[in-house]
Formats: sequence, C-alpha cells, structure tokens
Amino acid sequence: MIYAAFLRGMNLGNRRITNDDLRAEFERIGLDSPRTFQAAGNVVFESPVKSEPKLTKLIESGLEEGLGYAVPTVLRNASELAELVGAEPFPAKDVKASKGKLQVLLLASKPTAAARRTVLGHSTGEDRLAFGERELFWLPSGGISDSDLDLRAIEKALPTGTMRTRGTIERLAAKFLD
Repeated sequence: MIYAAFLRGMNLGNRRITNDDLRAEFERIGLDSPRTFQAAGNVVFESPVKSEPKLTKLIESGLEEGLGYAVPTVLRNASELAELVGAEPFPAKDVKASKGKLQVLLLASKPTAAARRTVLGHSTGEDRLAFGERELFWLPSGGISDSDLDLRAIEKALPTGTMRTRGTIERLAAKFLD
C-alpha cells in the first residue's frame, strides 16, 4: 500500500536532514521505495502494514531512534490523499480571489465535535476555516504571517497535526500517485 508521511518540525532550527538521509532512515526502518518531496518532511513510501496506528508508531519510534529527536508523523494512504486533493472546502472563486494560499492542517486523528466547534469559533471573514475528515482547511485573506488567527489555540484544541499548503499536497500527489 502507498502512503504519504507528513513529518512535523523537519529542518527547523538545529534540526537539519537531507532528503537522501531521510530516505535512508525510512529504508532503515523497513519501509519500501521512500521518495521525498521538497525539503519539508514529505515522504511517499510503500508498506504492507495496513494499520495506520502501527505504521505511525513504527515511523515515529524509528525516526526518534535514528535522529535523536521526536518526529510527530501524520499519514495518509493513496486514496485518502486523492480525496484530499479533490476536496473543495471553500468555493473555488473564493480560493482564487484570496491573496493567501489555501493551507491544510493534516491531523493524526479525527477531532471531536467539541474541538471542531472551538476551532470554528476562530473563523472570520479574513481567516476562513473548514474541516474535512482529518483536516482543517484555512483560507487566509493574505499572507499567513499577516494573519491574526490564533494558531496556537487552534493547535492546542486539535490532535497532533502538521501544516502544508494545498498546492504542496496537490504537487506531491501528482508526482507520486499518478
């Protein structure tokens, strides 16, 4: 089965790893055909393991052992990634008109109804929010650094996650899943 691993906190601060070294870590863990995309901790690989919790634990423990620090990992299988690419959380005209890039917070698990309500309470006309199954979509009206959205409060209310632009996810899927 083909999976995409979205790793949180890669190449930040003193944490630096090349794509070659990251692929080598995935091979050392026992995962097949690892391919990296950009330098932000995006790895597409194959594994016969079909239990996402087991596979996540294997990757997280293996990377921590090999790199010396925790690497929170969010997985999506190929069909989930295809669904994510096809999702339309906001009208296309609104996405096109926005000066900001559509962001996707990929979550490790499904958020509770209470968490969803809390997070959606932060949505404004300038920073629109919508949920998928295990994703939070954020359409900022401008650059994310210009936003007043309280990302810390949002991330605190939700399961472990990591952010990517929708464009990154689309390009990754087009390159490795077609």
